Amino acid sequence: MWQTIKQIPFWQKVLAGFILGVGLGVVLGEQATQLKPLGDLFIAAIKMLVAPLIFCAIVVSITSLGNDVSLKRLSIKTLAMFMLTGTIASLIGLAIGSLIDMGGSLELATTEVRERNVPGFAQVLLDMIPVNPFASLAEGKVLQIIVFAALVGIAINKIGEKAEPLKRTIEAGAEVMFQLTRMVLQLTPIGVFGLMAWVVGEYGLSTLLPLGKFIGAIYIAALIHMIFVYGGLVRFGAGLSAVQFFRKAMPAQLVAFTTASSFGTLPASTRATETMGVSKKYGAFVLPLGATMNMDGCGGIYPAIAAIFIAQIYGIPLEMTDYMLIAVTATVASVGTAGVPGSAMVMLSVTLGVVGLPLEGIAFIASIDRVIDMIRTATNVTGDMMTAVVVGKSEGQLDQEQFYRNEDADAPEVAS
Repeated sequence: MWQTIKQIPFWQKVLAGFILGVGLGVVLGEQATQLKPLGDLFIAAIKMLVAPLIFCAIVVSITSLGNDVSLKRLSIKTLAMFMLTGTIASLIGLAIGSLIDMGGSLELATTEVRERNVPGFAQVLLDMIPVNPFASLAEGKVLQIIVFAALVGIAINKIGEKAEPLKRTIEAGAEVMFQLTRMVLQLTPIGVFGLMAWVVGEYGLSTLLPLGKFIGAIYIAALIHMIFVYGGLVRFGAGLSAVQFFRKAMPAQLVAFTTASSFGTLPASTRATETMGVSKKYGAFVLPLGATMNMDGCGGIYPAIAAIFIAQIYGIPLEMTDYMLIAVTATVASVGTAGVPGSAMVMLSVTLGVVGLPLEGIAFIASIDRVIDMIRTATNVTGDMMTAVVVGKSEGQLDQEQFYRNEDADAPEVAS
C-alpha cells in the first residue's frame, strides 16, 4: 500500500489533501478546527527554511549569473515585468469593483480600529538595509536578507579567486537547504489537508454570505488576471503553452492558496519552476525577489476592489482622480511588503489614506481576510512563476524541452 501511495504523482497528493480537507470541514464544522495543528506544523517547517534558503539561493544565483549573463539586464527585465503586471492587476481590480454592486444594503457597525504605523517611502528604503545582518536572518526580515545576500554575491564576483572558498561554502549550504526543502515538501499534502479543514470549519459558508459579493469580486479579478494576463504572457510573450504552464504550476498554487504565504510557498514554487525548465540560478533569483516585490494580488487587485467596496458601504462617491490614485497607489504600495499572511492590510491602509476613505472599513474586511488572502497569495505566486518562465525564456534561462516534458514533473524534488 505504501508503495502505491509513493507512486501517486505529487500534485495529485496535494489536490487530494485539499479536497479531503474541504470535505471534512463541511462535514465536521467547528470540530474540524482541531486539525489546524497539522497545518501549523507544515507552516512552521516551511518558515524554518525561509531565511537560510533565501540567503544561500540569492548568493549562489548572483555568483552564477555573473559568469554568463548580464545581471543588470536580467534584473531590469524582471522588475519591469513586476511593474507591468502590477499595473494591469490594479486596473482589473478597479474594473471588476466598479461593475459589481458589492455594498448593497450592507451597513457597517461603529467599531474601533487599531492605529497602524504605515512607513513612508523613505523609511521603506532605509528598512531595506540591515543594520545587523545576523539579526535580520534570525528575525526573518526577508527584504533585508535579500539585500544583504545580493551585496555578498556581488562582492564575491568582484573579488574573484580569493573568494572561492566562501563561494563554495555557500554553494554547499544551498545544496543542503535544497535537500532539507525536499524533505519538508513531502509534508505538503498533510499540511494542506489540515489548513483547509480549519478554514472551512472556522468560517463556514454561512459566515461568508454577507460578504459574498466582495469575496466573489476578488476571486473573479484574480482568476481573470491569472488566466488571461499570466496565461497570455506565457503564450504570446514566451511562445509557450499556457496549459502546460498552469499544469506544472498547480502544486505551488495549491500550497500558496492554503498557506496564504508567498515566502512559505517558495520551496514549492522553486520545484515547480525547475520542472518548467527554468534554470535553478535564475529561479533562485526571481522567486525570492518576487515574493517581496511582485504582489499583484495583495498590492494590485485587493486594494483596488477593497477601496471601492468600502466607498460603496459608506456611501462615498469616487471621482476619476480617485480611481487613478487608487491604481497608482495600489501598484506602488506592493514594493517592499513582506510576503506573509496579513501584509495586504498595510497596503490597503495606504490606499484608503491616499483617497480619504475611512480606515474603519478595514475592521469589517479583516473578518474574512484569510479567505481572501488565499486567492491573493495564489495570484502573487503564479505571477512569480510566470515571470521566471517569460523572462527566463527571453534570456536563455529556460530549457524549452524540459518545459514540455511530463516525466518526473510531479516528484517533490527541489534540487537538481
